[in-house]
Amino acid sequence: MLSQYLPLLALLVIATLFSAVSLVLSGVLAPRNPTPPKLDAYECGIVPQRDLPERFPVRFFLVAMIFIVFDIEIIFFYPWAVAHHGLGLFGLGALLIFSFAVFESFVYLIGNGALEWGPLKQVVRPTGAVSAERTSTSTIRRVGLEDRPMADAGDEDDEGHEGDEEAA
Repeated sequence: MLSQYLPLLALLVIATLFSAVSLVLSGVLAPRNPTPPKLDAYECGIVPQRDLPERFPVRFFLVAMIFIVFDIEIIFFYPWAVAHHGLGLFGLGALLIFSFAVFESFVYLIGNGALEWGPLKQVVRPTGAVSAERTSTSTIRRVGLEDRPMADAGDEDDEGHEGDEEAA
């Protein structure tokens, strides 16, 4: 019985030996001549002029996740298309339930504007809703910093916090 697994074991040993020998030889024989251009990140041949100041928008990742969900749906369709006679009504029901769930989530995403790539809509605040006296130093309570000396802005941060220690 174990003789059936002997070719698989031999292949596993050969693959492990090949990867180990390749790593050792590349470490020993590789030239070591690091220069600043060689240490830079390679971006499709474009020389970076400056660091990017902005991050990828969340919508980019949301579209990627939607793409993955629809890929999974297609993967679910393929076995059904191949074996739909053998699965019968159970397979058709499972396929319809899954398709409905994916379609419902797609309609929800479209309704919330997940696939709109135009300029972002600015939220307009009603005037007079926020007092001009409210600032980050007057409304944010700094917890755990009572016994520490404050650097540079120590006097400014302590102005509106005399009563904070009593309330804690």
